[in-house]
Order: sequence, then C-alpha cells, then structure tokens
Amino acid sequence: MRVVALISGGKDSCYNMMQCAAAGHHIVALANLRPAENTGRTDELDSYMYQTVGHHAIDLYADALDLPLYRGFIKGTSINTGRVYTACQEDEVEDLYHLMKLVKDKEGVEGVSVGAILSDYQRVRVEDVCRRLNLQPLAYLWRQNQEILLKEMISSNIQAIIIKVAAFGLDPDKHLGKTLDQMVPHLLELSEKYGVHVCGEGGEYETFTLDCPLFKKKIVVDSAEVIVHSADAFAPVAYLHFSKLHLENKQGESSGMFMVKSCSCEVTCNGDDDIFPSSEEDEPQENIPVIWKSLNHNSLDFTQTFGSSRKSLSGYQWFSGITARCLPSQGRNAQEAAREAFSSLRANMTSEGLKPKDIILVHLYMKSMKDFNVINSVYVTEFDLCPPARVCVETLLPDGVLFCIDCLAHKYDIAADDVLCDEKLVMHVQSISHWAPANIGPYSQSIKVGDVLYSAGQIALVPCTMQLVSGGIRTEAIVSLRHVERVLQAMSHSTALHHVITASCYVTDSKHIPIAHSLWQKKLGECKKVEDSETYRDATGLWGLLTVVVISRLPRDAAVEWHVVAVIDDPLQRKHFAMKMLSEGFQIECETVESSSASCASISIRLSLISPSASQLDLDGPLHDLVHMFRQAVEKLSEDCRASPLSFRAFFKDDIFDAETLQIGLQECLEKYLGKKAPALILVPVVDLPGKEVIHVTCWLS
Repeated sequence: MRVVALISGGKDSCYNMMQCAAAGHHIVALANLRPAENTGRTDELDSYMYQTVGHHAIDLYADALDLPLYRGFIKGTSINTGRVYTACQEDEVEDLYHLMKLVKDKEGVEGVSVGAILSDYQRVRVEDVCRRLNLQPLAYLWRQNQEILLKEMISSNIQAIIIKVAAFGLDPDKHLGKTLDQMVPHLLELSEKYGVHVCGEGGEYETFTLDCPLFKKKIVVDSAEVIVHSADAFAPVAYLHFSKLHLENKQGESSGMFMVKSCSCEVTCNGDDDIFPSSEEDEPQENIPVIWKSLNHNSLDFTQTFGSSRKSLSGYQWFSGITARCLPSQGRNAQEAAREAFSSLRANMTSEGLKPKDIILVHLYMKSMKDFNVINSVYVTEFDLCPPARVCVETLLPDGVLFCIDCLAHKYDIAADDVLCDEKLVMHVQSISHWAPANIGPYSQSIKVGDVLYSAGQIALVPCTMQLVSGGIRTEAIVSLRHVERVLQAMSHSTALHHVITASCYVTDSKHIPIAHSLWQKKLGECKKVEDSETYRDATGLWGLLTVVVISRLPRDAAVEWHVVAVIDDPLQRKHFAMKMLSEGFQIECETVESSSASCASISIRLSLISPSASQLDLDGPLHDLVHMFRQAVEKLSEDCRASPLSFRAFFKDDIFDAETLQIGLQECLEKYLGKKAPALILVPVVDLPGKEVIHVTCWLS
C-alpha cells in the first residue's frame, strides 16, 4: 500500500513509519501541519490534535528520509471536541483533511501512517478524515503496553531527545535534551510513583527524533535554547527551541535496514494442550429421532412474526422478527428485500418513539454468507458514524428467507424519571493496528450504556493483516477470545473476562464445543489467579453464563466467534442461583446471574432430552415447565433490580423441532406466564447443541 506518514517530529510517528515499512507498505510522502505564521505563536500552539513544538526542524525530515514533504498551516481551532467528530469548517481537523486530500491527489496514496497510542480524540479525527477520503489509517502503536513500546523504540535504534516537559517530576534544567535511553529509568520511576504515562501520552513530555533506521541522513542539533512556558513550582512547562541544526551523512552506518519486534498479533498453542474435551458429556451426541405428539404443522412461518418487548424502566427495548425475504419469482432481489426489512424495522421503532441511532446491539442471522456483501451495502446506509455492535452468523433459516434481525435499542425517557440519563459511549476503531481487528463492516467493537458493555462478535482475524489466523480451531478460539478481552479493557481499563455476565460462542463443528468450554474455563481460571485465590475459589458461577451453539458458517469462514456482554461491577457481589427439574423425559436446568449493581441480569435455560423412547413425546408440558421456570427466575431477582426481561433467545436443534410449532408453543407460554411483561421471542435454528441439549434459551434483562 502507498502510504503518507503524518509526522510531528516525535518518536511515535517515526516508530509507526518503521512498523508500516515492516508490514510491507511503501512510505511515499510525509505530511505535517504547523502553526499559521500570523498567530504570533510560532513555536508551541495550544492544539488538541497536533504536536507543534519543534516544527521548525521538520523540513529536515524530507532530506533525512529522501521523501517529499507536504506541509500545511493550522488555521482552525479545536471547535468540535466531542467523542464523535463531524466536519466543521472552522475546526483544525479540516486543515488535516485538506492536506491529506492534496497528498492523495498528488501521490496516489491509499493509507495514512499515524502514531496514536492512546488518544481516542486524535484517532477518531484522523479516522474521520481517512473515511471521507477513502484512505486506510495505519496505527500500529494503538493501545500497546507503553513500557514495552518505549523499550522497543530504543532497541530499534530510534534516537530521540526530550524537547518539552510538562509534568511533576520532569525538570527542564535536568531533562530537556536528554535521550530516550537516558530517560527510561526516570520515566519508569515516575510511572510507578505518580502514574505518569511512560510514552508521554498524557502530555507529560514530547520528543524530537534525530535519527532512526529509515533515515538516510541524521539530524544534528548545533544549538538550542530553553523556553519556559509556565514556571510552575511543581510542574513547570518548558521546551527546546532549536536555533541551529544540520544534516550529516550516516558514514559507515546502515540506513533503511532495520529490525522491529516480531508481530504480536498471532499466537501459537504451545502450552495450551490442556484445552481438550473435559468429559464425555461434552462429546458430540448422536441425534435421536423424536416424534412429537399432536405435531400440527401451522402455515405460520416462524420468521414472519415481528415482536418486541415492552420498554424497560431504564429505557431499553428489544425488537425481533425483522425478516428479509428474497423471492426471485416475484422479481425482488436481495438488495430490495434488505431495504424492505429495514424499512419495516424503522416503522416499528418509530411507533415506539425510537430511531435507528438508538440501536446499540444487533444480531444478524443469515441464510447464506454469500449474500454478506449485498446485505452490508444496505445495512451501512441505515446507521450513522456510530453504528451498533453486531453479531453475524449463518444459520438454518427457511428457504426464501435472506436474513433475520433482532436488536436492542436504548433511549432514556428523562420525563419518566429524574435519574440522570445513561451516557452512550462508542468504540468504533477503523485503524489497522496490532491491538484488535479494525471493523470489517458497519458495526462498532463495543458500546457502553451505563455500566454495561455490549460487544460485537469477534472472530480470529490477525489485526495487522485482517486475515484469518492460521493454526486451526484452538488458535482461532484463543485469538478471538483475546480480541474480546482487549476490547473490554479498552472500554474500561479494569474490565476483564470475569466482568462478562453473558457469553455466546458460535462454532461450525460439534467437535469444537468442548474446546470452547475448556478455553472459557481456563481463561476464567486465569482471572482467579490474579485475585485472591481463597476469595475467588467458588466464584466461577458469578462470571458469565456461556452458551455454545453449532451453526453452519461464520464470516470469513472462521471456525469460532465469541460474543459477550459485560458489566463494570464487582463480580464477587453478583447474585447467582440455579434451578433444576425433570419434565416428561426432559431435564430443565436454569441459571441466573444478576449484576452487583442490580442494573441487569442474564438467565440461561437448558432443555435436555434424557429419556428418549420410541413412544411419542408431548412438547406442551416441557415448554410450559421451561417458561414457568423462567418466570420463577425473574421473580427471584432482588428487590433492587429494575431490570425487565427483554429477549428470550431460543437456540434449538433444527433436526428435532418443527420451528413453527415451537414458536407458537413458546409464545403462548410467555404470554400466559408473563403477560405484558413477556420478552421478545427470538428463535434460532442451529446445527447442534452441547451434550443432550435440544433447546438452549438465553434471556437478557435490563
């Protein structure tokens, strides 16, 4: 890919250039924004976006790297400072847009190298510029461990000096002009004592790179003076103003040849031999033919039933049964069918006072993954810059059905309550990095409302290449679950897998079920080791209810996809209870986990066939018992819990049940036992379920 590198003169933009080159991209130009000459502030500009100190020396970069340098002036200011950026002509971000457009027109670049490590503010704005210009942002340093990253930069022969200090513990007289290598021990000490970002991501310091392996010539500082910006007694702000510099040939030194740390995106399964079937129970079961009593096939297609929960006290509502039908015989193609389905969704949401922008989570069940691109082309037009998180799988839908969608929406009615509105935070990372996969579709990695994190499904894409990891199911399971962990931690620093309250794992082969179960238990066990072993000894039941189902296909032909919902609470204080009963040859098991904040809960119900016989089985009794147990679980929630049952997702073995009969039976039972409080019913036909399960229901309450 032809790449333009955004440079500030600092260590981060230089090291990201090295990462781009190591990934096989071709850096063909440099770009930099500097203060406008008429501002009267030619050294240091108060900008949210750009490092400007040291900008006088940037012209030397063109000769040092032997690349064309495009420079523009920062004419705007920080106007649109929200978490989501939309174009505003007076904003300084638009200066970057015009510069990038010029470079793209002149150099034909396809990507942009950007040295962002932790700043969502900068990343979001660079990504917006890239989106408008159809450029791919490359941010290989994004969310890397800063201590490790700083040491990598030094070991990769980046020669950079401190040119600005602005933090407690950094002294202009002692530290300005020092090299990174000299500063590492002191920076680590400040990080330990005061929480200073060792890479300066909190604005503690800024650097200027004098040499790196990409340079053909190195920059030499002949003279510089210290400019004190703020003589604060505890945290003085000062910077170096370069009076004179020159370039020198790198005599006897190799240029353009360098090594960077091997890519951290992929993992091997060495040491993970314990991820194997934990018991015979987890082995794939031979399907037993079942004959149901009074199986009256109803003409009602189970995918035709639109439904919704009622709106909860906290403003949540679930919509189900949004279906696209592709009927070529009626002259309707897939795109038209998709548009009609979304039109139906919009109409139903409008009737409830909601809009598509209120959707925070979507489940997209497809008849065939070959229609993925066509559906996405319509899907992307339905949402703004902050699309909902999404789970997408192929499953056994009836003929003629293109896809089914169900979704969770949230809009707090302030008039109905004087409680402050839960703010919606969106993570929608589009940059290529070593962190986690960029979005491969119109969805966000995660959305936070209140204390709940709704994450997108994750498959095992290698973040820096966006290709499926090699190595088989074990490697895929590990890598994709690692993506889940990283997204959770990025949304809230202390959040980990033990904060998950409900998890779904989609696999494409029954043999993969025990691998998913074993890996999940192993990762939860690692969470225990981090905490006090005695306290966490019996806490696994509090840490999320896992559902594993076998479906026919996943995006990119992945073998496994993980999807979780997590709560930023105290997992040890969660309420967990279980119930079990026998019902006419079936066993029904129910588990409930309620968050310690009482803001939400998850209920899991498994219906297992334990006494198969040649005689006919009556479905009515077990379904009534199953839903009755669900009502009991809802009634057991604490008095403080304001959560309402919103979704009742029934994964069922397609070769055992008649879907229409199941739909009618469950709907009748839900209406009988819960009345107007009945959640939205979602039926998902699957290839297989663990052990002797024939139905696995997951319910979300918020």
